[in-house]
Amino acid sequence: MSGKPEPVPVPELSEREVSVLDAVVRTYVSTAEPAGSRTVARGFGLGVSAATIRNTMADLEDKGYLFHPHTSAGRVPTDQAYRYFVDRIMAPAALSRQERGQLQKAIDSGSAVEHLVRQAARALGLLTHELGLAMAPQLDTAVLEKIELVHASASTVLMVATIRSGLVRTVYVDLRSAVPPDTLVTLTMILNERLGGLTLREIRDTLPDRLRDSAGGDAAAEELLNIFVQSGADLFSWPEPNLGAVHLGQASVLAEQPEFASGEGLKSLIELTERTDELKKVLSDRSHPAGLQITIGGENDSQMLSDFSLVTAEYRVGNLKGVIGVIGPTRMPYEKVIAIVDYTSSLINRIIDG
Repeated sequence: MSGKPEPVPVPELSEREVSVLDAVVRTYVSTAEPAGSRTVARGFGLGVSAATIRNTMADLEDKGYLFHPHTSAGRVPTDQAYRYFVDRIMAPAALSRQERGQLQKAIDSGSAVEHLVRQAARALGLLTHELGLAMAPQLDTAVLEKIELVHASASTVLMVATIRSGLVRTVYVDLRSAVPPDTLVTLTMILNERLGGLTLREIRDTLPDRLRDSAGGDAAAEELLNIFVQSGADLFSWPEPNLGAVHLGQASVLAEQPEFASGEGLKSLIELTERTDELKKVLSDRSHPAGLQITIGGENDSQMLSDFSLVTAEYRVGNLKGVIGVIGPTRMPYEKVIAIVDYTSSLINRIIDG
């Protein structure tokens, strides 16, 4: 992710170390208690003694995968351990027919997109016991298809912008003087040639460079282009209250977990639910090259999420994209959570496409 230092090389693990790490992660996820060697020996049938497991745990601690709370004889996984578990050990769980049915029932296929994703956030929280979240599609990622300029009066032009999701926006542009029809035609051609196929964010960020020296010596067109350059941030920003909004499920589901039993843990959870502006920035910056993205603890760009894991997937409304997923403590049942988030994403896409 952007702005992060180069990753530290991950120490290689022996087959025994992998088995013990797997057992410690699963034990801690299940119990929220540090995993001791006797517990692992009894619960996982690794075929070695508790003393051997204890020595292997010490080796894993030296390699940065486990840490040893001073009040306990057991070990707790680090962020590095969860990353190794997610990348190299686990296999996503298959959802039962009942779980798929619960999701399909919870997400009303007759709803508008914003209500659909709000329902999805709530359903994700109830099924995963984490904090479900969803971000409605953002117009910033919309691709401009074409622009039409129409005289509204002698000194006012109506800009009609069509984006590939099917949305159409109209903006009035005030001119300093009357503009001949042929100049308006020339300007329309220039705008479509230079801006068509770009996202609204790209247009706002690069408008002066893209329109510079494009009038070909036509003084009237040059004057009009200058108006577009000066007003670009407003002309191609169409804030709407429902687009890009972040929706959260029930925080009470997450508050029941042991990590939030203390005052400090509960405070961090409350802060998280109140900072939807920060969550929106985090979700907007995420990319999903393989359909899902999982960031664990300190991997998150936001300090606010340094004690949390975030599992998200994309859904699409035409060319616009939104994000759904869950936030929870790093002690998360990743196999089940990943399967639920992935299925919910595909379900939303099917409903929207259908």
